[in-house]
Amino acid sequence: MENTSGIVPVDMRVLVKPDAAQTKIGSIELPDAVIEQKKYAGTKATFVLAGANAFSDWGDTAAKPKPGDRVHFAQYSGARLKGEDGEDYVIMKDEDLTAIIEVAP
Repeated sequence: MENTSGIVPVDMRVLVKPDAAQTKIGSIELPDAVIEQKKYAGTKATFVLAGANAFSDWGDTAAKPKPGDRVHFAQYSGARLKGEDGEDYVIMKDEDLTAIIEVAP
């Protein structure tokens, strides 16, 4: 996955692209306030890039995400910002990643 955001995490930070917030449940349109709340509570994302020291204290045997991997992160963690490409991103400490989500083939 190419980093088109123009954002480069430093030190032990990582950059992820969170999943879009759900705007409908069935045929019911959610109000903007609820969509905004869900946007900031989202916890699944696509891993984009790691800072130079990210994962350095995870040990050699720990699984480490690669660009394009699906990941889960702690709710409300990190800072949300808009990239140069107009997309929403979250930059957070590497320790806020809680899992790599494996997609079945």
